[in-house]
Order: sequence, then C-alpha cells, then structure tokens
Amino acid sequence: MTDTIDMTTAGIVVANLIGVINTNRTYLSEIDGAIGDGDHGINMSKGFSQCGERLAKRAAPPPLPVALADLSDALMGGIGGSMGPLYGSFFLDMGSVLEGHALLDKHLFYRALSAGIDAVQAIGDAKVGDKTLIDTLEPARAAYDAALNDNRSFRECLDAMTVAAEAGMNSTRELRARVGRASRLGDRSIGVLDAGACSCFLILRSISESLRALLEGSAASGIRPVQTEKHPA
Repeated sequence: MTDTIDMTTAGIVVANLIGVINTNRTYLSEIDGAIGDGDHGINMSKGFSQCGERLAKRAAPPPLPVALADLSDALMGGIGGSMGPLYGSFFLDMGSVLEGHALLDKHLFYRALSAGIDAVQAIGDAKVGDKTLIDTLEPARAAYDAALNDNRSFRECLDAMTVAAEAGMNSTRELRARVGRASRLGDRSIGVLDAGACSCFLILRSISESLRALLEGSAASGIRPVQTEKHPA
C-alpha cells in the first residue's frame, strides 16, 4: 500500500460519485419530501448524470482535477435552486487546489477539502446547527484535520472524516431548520434529516472509499445503494 495517489487514475473518484448519487436518487428525494420540495434526488441525479455524459465524450478518463471541473460545470448548469452553486463551487475549488499536482497525499487532500468547504460557506450564511449540509461538512473537516495533526495515515484521516460526516448528518434530525424554505416550518422541521446533509455525507463517504481503494491498489469501484430504511447504507 502507498500513501499517495496518482492524479491520472484518481478521476474514478468522480465516476463513482455519479453512480452513488444516481443510485440514491429516490432516497434523497424521499428525505427531501419530508420538509422540502421532494426533488433533491432528482436534481442531484440530473446534474451528476450530465457530468457522466461529459466524461463519456472524452477520449480517455481525465485526471481528478479535470474530472472535478467537469462535475462543477455540470452541477452549475444542471441543478436548480441553491444546490447547483453550492456543490458546483465545492468541487470547483477542490479541483483548483489539486490542479498542477501529479500526486495526491493526505495534506493536499485536506487543502482541497477545506477550499471546497470554504467556497460553500462563502455563498451562504449557514453555520453548524442550522440543519444544512454544513452540519456534515464542518465536522468532517475538523475530524480530518485532527487526524492529520495527530500524524495519522491518509486512510485513517479519511476514515475519521467519514465517521464525523455521518454523525453530522445524523445530528440534523433533531435540529430546527434555520435557513432556506424548511425554516418556514419552524419546529415541524425537527425529527427528519436534512436532504443536503444526507447527499453531502454520501459524497464524502464515496470520495473516502474511492481514495482508500486507490491507496490499497484496487479498482476503486463499488456503489452501496440505500435500502428501504431512510438512512444511507
């Protein structure tokens, strides 16, 4: 096993993300339907599928920074509402940090992750506790940073990120929505997960699993579908 990843092979991270979002399209829309319009999964699947079409037209699989740029462009143009700009900016700024690097290591990934999260926060005014994707992103960043400062391996940093992201997602169940349309529901928004926090967890978990597979020298493929229970499998 190694602790660095060749950027030319890491583009599969985006291919796996497309599969994960499409697989969980119904799940995400069901979650969104509890306190929202019920179209989060549909819109996410539309944007990610458009990226898949872009990638399929390329002569060869692109390196990770290019694949992330393609994903950003597709999401900006393919997802309505706030999620297109939010996720589009997230992936755009991640890819910008990675551009020009031949290898991905744990330190570079943290810089990319942090840049992506900063981009999301620059667009809106949501903070931890507002029942949004920030409740997934910020704990994930903090956990990765803590593992990094503790000199953990790349794999261990990714594991810490994933565990914290899941805990952050689950925390939204008992939160009252304070931003967006769901905030109009007041206390009625308590008791269900936030759809954006859920899709964000699926994204971070997929990235983590893909990178771990590459670190371990395997094919970095495999999509875990969500079962009937309303929680990411």
